[in-house]
Amino acid sequence: MATEDRTALFDAVVAAADYPMLVVTVQAGGRRAGCLVGFATQVSIEPRRFLVGLSKRNHTYRVAEHAERLAVHVLGSEQLSLARLFGGETGDDIDKFVHCDWHVGPGGVPVLKTVHSWFSARILERHDFGDHVGVLLDPEDGAGPRRPGETLRYHAVARLSAGHPV
Repeated sequence: MATEDRTALFDAVVAAADYPMLVVTVQAGGRRAGCLVGFATQVSIEPRRFLVGLSKRNHTYRVAEHAERLAVHVLGSEQLSLARLFGGETGDDIDKFVHCDWHVGPGGVPVLKTVHSWFSARILERHDFGDHVGVLLDPEDGAGPRRPGETLRYHAVARLSAGHPV
C-alpha cells in the first residue's frame, strides 16, 4: 500500500473514533497558557494515569515545559466557542484567558469556570513522540463529570483552523 493510501486510511479511522476534545491549561513562571487537545487518553487504572500530547510548536507546550502540573478540561458539546478560542488562537498573539471566565485552581493552574468536567494533575514525565510531547499525568483534583452525549467531539472541530501549524 502506498504511503499516501496508508496515511488517508489512518486519518479516516482516527476521525471515525471521534475523540473527545479537551482543553489543557497550565501556568509556570508567571505565564498562563492553554490549548485544544485531541491527543489524550487514560493509560493506567492503578495507579490512575493520563497522557496528553502537546504540539512542540504550541505556546502551551513551551509554558508546560516549566510547569509541575496542568489541568485537563472536557468540553461540552455547547462549548464550540471555547474550542475555537483555545484551538484557533495562539498564546503567542493573545491572552486567551482575557476572553473567558476562569479561576486559579489547585497548584495555581487556570481552571475554566464554564467547563464542568475537569481535573488537575501533577506532571510525572515527558516523552518525545515526534511533533508532539506526551505528558504523563497523575490526576489529583477536579470536578464533573458530564454525560458522554454532551461532550464536544472531534467531528465538531474538524474544520477548525489551528492557531499554529502542526
